[in-house]
Amino acid sequence: MAGSVLCRLTWKILPQFHNLQELRRSASLVTKVFIQRDYSEGTVCRFQTKFPPELDSRVRSHKRTVHTSQQTLNSYYVEAEKIGGQSYLEGCLACATAYIIFLCMETRYEKVLRKISSYIQEQNEKIYAPRGLLLTDPIERGMRVVSFTHLLPLSLSVQG
Repeated sequence: MAGSVLCRLTWKILPQFHNLQELRRSASLVTKVFIQRDYSEGTVCRFQTKFPPELDSRVRSHKRTVHTSQQTLNSYYVEAEKIGGQSYLEGCLACATAYIIFLCMETRYEKVLRKISSYIQEQNEKIYAPRGLLLTDPIERGMRVVSFTHLLPLSLSVQG
């Protein structure tokens, strides 16, 4: 047909990326798999632990690793939302200083979120990126979903 473009998919080994930022930039035209939030136990931040079938072809032999990552994220969010003495003290200091204290101090919740971000980055570097996947921090999606970006080992070549 005149004027039509024929797209041909060819298998190609995923190029090595020097850092995760390059990997994120290249992830714009790929498949994404979402793991929804689990509201079965209320509004506590928790994500479903069911293995997404869309990832089966990518990490079939590493289902346990994906499951462990999901459980670890859930346990970190439980830790972040746990109310204890430190949370109580932070709240009292916030009220006493009209919340100015938070300009000088990082909350326990923020510390755990930073810990989650570093955990996700570590998992991406060691486990997921070499398999053509990228685990996205739930904070980037409004804490609604955990997403796996499926970087296709296919290159699109366009012929006219």
